[in-house]
Amino acid sequence: MLLQATRSTVARSAVFSSSSSAIARRSVSAWANVPAGPPDPILGVTEKFKADQSPKKINLGVGAYRDGKGKPYVLPSVLKAEEILYKKMLDKEYLPITGLSDFTKAAAKLAYGENSKPLDENRLAITQSISGTGALRIGTAFLARFYPGAKAIYLPTPTWGNHIPIAKDSGLEVKQYKVKRYFDKETVGLDFEGMKADIKAAPEGSIILLHACAHNPTGIDPTEEQWKELSVLMKEKKHFSFFDMASPRFCAYQGFASGDIVKDAFAVRYFVEQGHQILLCQSFAKNLGLYGERVGAISFVCADKEEKARVDSQLKIIIRPLYSNPPIHGARLVHTILDTPELYKEWLVEVKGMADRIISMREKLYNKLVELKTPGEWGHIKSQIGMFSFTGLKPEQVDKLAEKSSIYLTRDGRISMAALNESNVEYFAESVSKAVKGEL
Repeated sequence: MLLQATRSTVARSAVFSSSSSAIARRSVSAWANVPAGPPDPILGVTEKFKADQSPKKINLGVGAYRDGKGKPYVLPSVLKAEEILYKKMLDKEYLPITGLSDFTKAAAKLAYGENSKPLDENRLAITQSISGTGALRIGTAFLARFYPGAKAIYLPTPTWGNHIPIAKDSGLEVKQYKVKRYFDKETVGLDFEGMKADIKAAPEGSIILLHACAHNPTGIDPTEEQWKELSVLMKEKKHFSFFDMASPRFCAYQGFASGDIVKDAFAVRYFVEQGHQILLCQSFAKNLGLYGERVGAISFVCADKEEKARVDSQLKIIIRPLYSNPPIHGARLVHTILDTPELYKEWLVEVKGMADRIISMREKLYNKLVELKTPGEWGHIKSQIGMFSFTGLKPEQVDKLAEKSSIYLTRDGRISMAALNESNVEYFAESVSKAVKGEL
């Protein structure tokens, strides 16, 4: 009897122990071993700005246009398009996988031009995307699956921060034009010879990402003559041209960079005219102010209609498990503006107005820095284009601006010119001058 009781107690103890272990395991979170990721450099700037109580604080990290009073801006042409769509009382049915065809046709015409051969010959494979980031994700995934060359993509140094994780997550190996091979810190300008040397040194048939206009983050672009040289070099090396006119800050930038939609599309149109089978990413975040609508497109110049059909079929296979189909409202807005002659003309005036305001801020900032006898050469402030400017400020100077003047920007010295206005540009210039002189 004693032996049986002992065995029974041991058995119950074992069951209890096993049950306790199971409960203990269940009490540990499934995500207990998930490490904390590094903070986003842009969002981190905004968080610090929001916590600052200074009435003079400025956030120069914001990636969206602001008007002359520092407020978000909805284009009048967009408001009119909203009214047109409201009166039509359209349904909210799903779009096809590749999006609204009226929108993609209008987007292609804007980027490539009305008389572009790929459009006329029906050999442009194009799909709507979830803004520029979505276009890049689709494009890199497609290249990772089907590009016949090495699965590596060459990016300029520096480049938009999201290019690298997007390419890596798609399965591409990321390589970059070497340090000082796009941006030259000494001249705060384009190192064109270094850029060409790196592109020439890349293995034949490499994928080369090119910022179509308003390079992010530097605002420094090749000239039209330099683009022509790059076209020749890319052909000689049989490289593939992956044009980004989308990543928040570039068709995001068509028209918005210089105020001229034709000028800003020069590189894309010239490469196509020269026979390059490019891939192009577009976004309508900046030039139409449709940040939250997430409207973009990606297109592939194909050899013929049959090739286009095959590319289209694979794009659908990539998109289906990602998000099935894109949102409809923003695409309808873009189509309405681009295909309504009166609204299109009005939009051209508006986008030039936004570009001109940024250009005027560049002039005022440059003039004030010179007036204050700020050490260094500041001509790059005027020569760079688009929303952003690479100031050349050092990380420790950026830290001082935040600590002493409540001015927030990324530590690489990049600023959003759209965040400057008549009320804060002089204060910013004075603070920069003090930081450079070591007076903060």
